[in-house]
Amino acid sequence: MGITRRQFLRWSGVSTLGAVMFNGCRIPEEELQIESPVDMPEDLVSGIDNWYATVCQHDMSSGIIVRVVEGRAKKIEGNPDYPMNQGRHSARSEAALQSLYHPDRLVEPLYRDQRLGQLVPISWASARQILSDKLAGLSDKGKFRIVTGPLRGHLALLTSEFVKGYGGAHMAFESLEQVTLKAAIKSVFGQNRLPEFDIANAKHLVAFGADFLSTWQAPVRYARAYGEFRQGESRRRGTHVQVDSRFSMTAASADEWVPVKPGGEGVLALSMAYVMIRDGYVPSVHAQALTDGKLLPALDNFSPENESVRNATGVDASRIETLAHEFANPGNQPALAIGGGSAGAHTSGLFNLKAIYALNVLVNNINSKGGVILNPDPPIKELSGQDVVSMGTPASLEEWQSLSGQNVEVLMTRGVNPIHGLPKAAGFSEVMANASFVVSFASFLDETVALADLVLPEHTYLEDWGDDVPDPGPGYQVFGIQQPVVRPFHEGTRSFGDELLILGASVANDLTGILGLEPGDEQIRPEFRDLLRKGAYDLWMQNRGSVKAETFDGFWNGILERGGWWDMEENVKSQSAPDPLPIGSDGKITWPTIEFQGQQGVDTFNLLPFLSNSMMDGTLAHLPWLQATPDPITSMTWHSWVEINSKTAKDMGIKEGDMLELSSPSGIVEAPAYLHPAVPPWTVSVPVGQGHTDYGQYASGVGVNIMNIIAPMVDADTRALAWAGTRVKVRNTGVNIDIPKFEGSVPSIEAEEGQIIQITNLH
Repeated sequence: MGITRRQFLRWSGVSTLGAVMFNGCRIPEEELQIESPVDMPEDLVSGIDNWYATVCQHDMSSGIIVRVVEGRAKKIEGNPDYPMNQGRHSARSEAALQSLYHPDRLVEPLYRDQRLGQLVPISWASARQILSDKLAGLSDKGKFRIVTGPLRGHLALLTSEFVKGYGGAHMAFESLEQVTLKAAIKSVFGQNRLPEFDIANAKHLVAFGADFLSTWQAPVRYARAYGEFRQGESRRRGTHVQVDSRFSMTAASADEWVPVKPGGEGVLALSMAYVMIRDGYVPSVHAQALTDGKLLPALDNFSPENESVRNATGVDASRIETLAHEFANPGNQPALAIGGGSAGAHTSGLFNLKAIYALNVLVNNINSKGGVILNPDPPIKELSGQDVVSMGTPASLEEWQSLSGQNVEVLMTRGVNPIHGLPKAAGFSEVMANASFVVSFASFLDETVALADLVLPEHTYLEDWGDDVPDPGPGYQVFGIQQPVVRPFHEGTRSFGDELLILGASVANDLTGILGLEPGDEQIRPEFRDLLRKGAYDLWMQNRGSVKAETFDGFWNGILERGGWWDMEENVKSQSAPDPLPIGSDGKITWPTIEFQGQQGVDTFNLLPFLSNSMMDGTLAHLPWLQATPDPITSMTWHSWVEINSKTAKDMGIKEGDMLELSSPSGIVEAPAYLHPAVPPWTVSVPVGQGHTDYGQYASGVGVNIMNIIAPMVDADTRALAWAGTRVKVRNTGVNIDIPKFEGSVPSIEAEEGQIIQITNLH
C-alpha cells in the first residue's frame, strides 16, 4: 500500500544514514560513502578519504565519484558502477572542481540599481520578494518565459509544472542545436529518446558527421565502446569509416576518412542504399518499408553514376559502391550507421539524417546486438510525459526569432548564455532589451547574466541535489542520482529547484496547482530533495532493478551509494515501422536543395564550426584547466584558430599564425591560421566557445565568437539552425602571431598520390 503525498513529505524529513552492501561496485564499501556529511565541521580531521557517487553535469551521461577530504572535494573519477561510463570520465568532469572553488563565482544576489546603472548586492529575502512581485504582477500569464538548457528528470518535471502554473512557456537553449537529430530519430525509429548505438559489438561502423569520440552526444560512453570495437577480447578488430566534411578527432581515429562536400551526406547515404538494393544485399521487405513499396526505381536519382550525385557529394562512383558493399557485406554484420553533427546542420539536415539512419533499417540491425538499440521510457511514470520530454528538446532558430517579436514581461534564464551562443539573427539581444524584467539564475556572470535586472546565485552541481535519465541511454532503464558531495562553499548560493518550490508557494499560495500537493499542505515547505525521494519511492515500490531493499530508507541509501538505479531487463521489445522517405509525384525520391548563404568565388569557403573538445559550446570556457587542455587535432590552447588546407593556404600566401579575416553576410571575425593537409580544400573550420566579452578573468577576451558570423539558414523541415550553411571569404590581414600549441613547429608534409614518405630525425 502506498503513502499519501502529505505523509511522504513529513516522513522524508527524517534522514537515515548507513552503508548498504551490494554486489557489482568495484570500490571498497568503506571508500564509497552515501549522503555527504554537509554539516561536518571543516576542522574535523578523520584521516580517511571519503568518496561520494553523483552524476556529472559537465558531462551529462557520466556518473562520477568525488574524493572528499575534510569537507573539501579534491579529485573526480569515473564511477565504475554507473552503466553509462563504467569508470571512464573526461577532462570536463575533472574541471568541476575549478567551478566549485572558482574566484569569479557569484556569491550573493544582485539587483540592477537604475540610478547607478549597475548590479548591486541585495539580500535573498529582498530578491525573492522582487521576483515574486514581478510574477504576481503579470498582466498576461502568457508573457512569462523561462530559458534553460535541455532539462531531464525531476528538474524537468518541476520546471514544467512551474511554467504551467504561470501560463508561460519554456525554451531550451543549445548552441549547435540537435533539433534535426531528434526529429530524424522520431521519423525513422518512432522514438522520442535517442537510441543506444552499440558500437562495442558492431563489426563495421560508418559515421556521418558525428564526432562521437570527442563531443557528440555521449563521447565518454562511445569512447569506451570504441575501445571494445577495436580491441575487445574474442573478436576481430572492427572497421570504421568516417564520412565527414572536417577532419575531426573521430576521423583521425578511423580506418578511412571520406571527405564529403558539406550537405551531401544524405545523398551519399541513399546512393549507398541504391547500390545495396541493386546488388541484392538487402531483402526487399526492408527496402519496401523505406521506399513505400517502390523499391529500386524510387532511388534512381541516387545512382552513383549520376553526375549530380558526384557534384553533391564529391565522392566517386566506385568509392560509393565500395562503401555500400562493405556496409552490407554479410561478413561485416552487424554493421552500424550513425549520423549527426554537421551532417544535420544544413538546409537538408533532416533529409540527411533520415537517409543515414535508414541504412540501419536496410541491414536490419534495429534492437540487435551491434546495431541501434532503442531506449525505453524513464522508469518513473511522471518523467515520461510529453510535457517533461519536451523540456529536453532545444528550440529551433525560427522559435528564437519568433520570441524576439513578442512582448515578454518576465524573462527568466537559468545556466545558459544565448547572447553568446546564438547567431545575431536569432534576435535574443532584442528579447533581453525589450523584456520588462529579466532574472538570471547562474553561478557565473556571463554576457546574458550581465544584462539581467536580478541575478540569483546558484549552487554548483557538486553542492546540489538532482537526477538524470540519460538521453541517449544504454538501451535499458537508468535513473542517475546527483547528491551534494560537499556543503555549499558560499553561504549566499541556493538551489534552483528549491527556489522554484519557494516561488511557487510564495507567489501562487496554492501548491496544489503547481506541485500537486494535497489541500492543507501549504504550510509544508518541501525541498527539491523531497521530489527526488518521491521518485525514488516509486522505484522502490516496483521492487526490481539494481538496488532492492526491505525499507525505503535502505533503498534510498543504496541508490546514493551506487550513484543511481538501473534495470538491464527493462528495454524496448518492439518497434514501429519507419516513415517512408519523401517520394515525389513521379515516384522517385529527390533531395532538397542544399543552400548556403555567403560569397562565392575566389578565396571563399564553407565554414564549419565545431564544438571544443574541452569547453564544448563555451559554457565551460571560464575554467582554466579546460582552456589549457590541448585540442586533440591541432594541440591549440587558450585561443581560437582557423583550420585551412595546407596547399590552399600556400596558394593564398598564408602561413601558420597569419591572422585571417573571415567575413560573411552576418559579420567579420579574425583568428590565426592553422595549416593542415587533411582539411578539405573547400572548407575552413573554427571552434565554437571562445570570444567572450564578459565571462570572468579566464574567458573574457580569449579568441573570437564564431557564432557572430553564422548566417541565419534553417533546415527546410524542422526550421532548426543550419549552422554549417555559411560561406565566408578569407583574407590574410598581413599580421602574424605565435599560436599557442603543444605540437611544436614541425611542418606538415603532404604526400603526392602513391608516394611513400619516411620521416626521421625531426626535432
